Amino acid sequence: MDMEKENIEEVNSELEAGEDNGHAKMDLTSEVDLQDHQHNHDDDDHKDDDKHEDYSTFSKSQFTELVKELSKDDNFKKVDAILKEVKPLFDEMVEKEREAALDRFIKEGGAKEDFDYKGDEFDNAFDANLRLIKDRRYQHYKQLEDQKSSNLQRKEEALEKLRELVDSPDSENQFQAFKVIQNEWKSIGSVPGAQAKTLWANYHALVDRYYDKQSIYFELKELDRKRNIQAKLELCARAERLSDVTIIKDAIRELNELHHEFKHIGPVPAEEKENIWQRFKAASDAVYKKRDEYLSTLQQELGVNMDAKEKLCEDVIPFGDYQTDRIKEWNLKTKEILDIQKRWETIGGLPRAKAKDINKKFWSAFKSFFNNKNTFFKKLDEEREQNLQLKKDLVARAIELKESNDWDATSNELKSLQTKWKDVGPVPEKFREKVFQEFKEACDYFFEQRRNQQGKEGEDQQQNLEQKKAICEALDKHVADGTASLEILNELRDKFNAIGFVPKKDMSSIRNSFTEVVDKFVASLPDLSDDEKSSVLLENEMESLKGDPHAEQKIYHKEQSIRKKISKLENDISLWRNNLEFFANSKSADKYKEEFQEKIQTASDHLGQLKQQLRVLRTLS
Repeated sequence: MDMEKENIEEVNSELEAGEDNGHAKMDLTSEVDLQDHQHNHDDDDHKDDDKHEDYSTFSKSQFTELVKELSKDDNFKKVDAILKEVKPLFDEMVEKEREAALDRFIKEGGAKEDFDYKGDEFDNAFDANLRLIKDRRYQHYKQLEDQKSSNLQRKEEALEKLRELVDSPDSENQFQAFKVIQNEWKSIGSVPGAQAKTLWANYHALVDRYYDKQSIYFELKELDRKRNIQAKLELCARAERLSDVTIIKDAIRELNELHHEFKHIGPVPAEEKENIWQRFKAASDAVYKKRDEYLSTLQQELGVNMDAKEKLCEDVIPFGDYQTDRIKEWNLKTKEILDIQKRWETIGGLPRAKAKDINKKFWSAFKSFFNNKNTFFKKLDEEREQNLQLKKDLVARAIELKESNDWDATSNELKSLQTKWKDVGPVPEKFREKVFQEFKEACDYFFEQRRNQQGKEGEDQQQNLEQKKAICEALDKHVADGTASLEILNELRDKFNAIGFVPKKDMSSIRNSFTEVVDKFVASLPDLSDDEKSSVLLENEMESLKGDPHAEQKIYHKEQSIRKKISKLENDISLWRNNLEFFANSKSADKYKEEFQEKIQTASDHLGQLKQQLRVLRTLS
């Protein structure tokens, strides 16, 4: 038997020996199976790293930037997955803008058939980047197919060379030419799947024919076998070192490459064939064992992850149907669902068979919640637009009345308008100051004219002052009688805030008197904790700002003041705790430790109160 025929028989015997270990038989497609298996694991790793993004809150500008980044990404599978979710959201925004533009066009006298919507810069940029992604995707896959076609042609040319070599007469350099063709064949990449099997079968048929008829010098055969055994020994050593590789998938990937090389190395001396194969097989089995142990552990971990994520699915499902008409409650629920999302993201991957269903179950409820929330706030914005129109109507009526000389009737109507003004809910932020100033100027103008005509300014304001003093005295009496309650506080506070102006010289003193008696009143409430009392005082302060055009600025300064106090307390607590670690164990040190512990506890209690105030402030604002 000549050398290369022995090579084929040796590989076949090695393949048959590979079945004894219980692993997949290492036939001519073994490296493909192993590579596919590893590729699947790589996909799993990639999927586990994916982070879900909630695109439902994105603006057109954010969508455009996202697509611009995607146009640079070569991972077209990921790009297509993101576009599948993003494009419907963007198209929906464009359609709404187009419909709004059409409505404006028709209202301005245009005909629907003449309407031509051009879109804005974001529409054009978004579409341009989509086209770029499509072009790049087409070029990418075209290049892959072109390369496979090129490889097919090269392999067909190599087969033709081999066929000519097999059919040619024997010569001294024929074996070297055969080796060149073999190396050329191995260096060529993959070909289209439809031709791969046929090419491989033709190649091995020609190799068999070559070794069936070829007669090579014995010395050359022995030299080649010595080179082959040295190459296989090096592969054995490399395979044995793989048992120390920590990352299993890297070890399996390299082992696949070693098997490919081992298979393509020619025959070795017959007396060494079995020993070297058993050594290579033992090294491979050690890696396979580690892989099996890893996969077993991984499956257990994935099972635990699945149980944890199924539990979070059950927790998040009620959020999908959540509805309320209060901003505070939406904000609280949003915090809860985001906390669940954080826990979800800390959990690892899932079994592939279950991952899609579990992810769909979780994210469907998640998206439904935020869709409902967005619908609520959209409705809220619509209500604020309606409130703006109501206040504009009140402004228009106040302007009509400002020049009236019917002092009593007009005064009563303007006061009624002011009451209605307070009852109307908030308006869009950008119009709040302007519409308030217009209303206030119209009312102030009339009352200034009335004061100039009737000279009652001092009398009215003095009466208001007396009414506010009476409310302060009533609050103080409730404290003394032990009849203080939140209901009484809210009622008297609303009356106090509803009373008009007092003499300018008394404004500060009556406000201070009211603040002091409210503090005293709240302190006397027996059923409230310190944190609840702080919240009540803060709420009282916020209520007093209603109707104040500078309320937002004052609330902002209040919030910044609380934040500064919180930051200072946190720094102090951190410093004191750090100092505690430097005290030695002694009686004098224990005394200082107790003092520091008391300071830390007091500061921590105060810190908790400030944080509660901050939460209340956010809710009320």
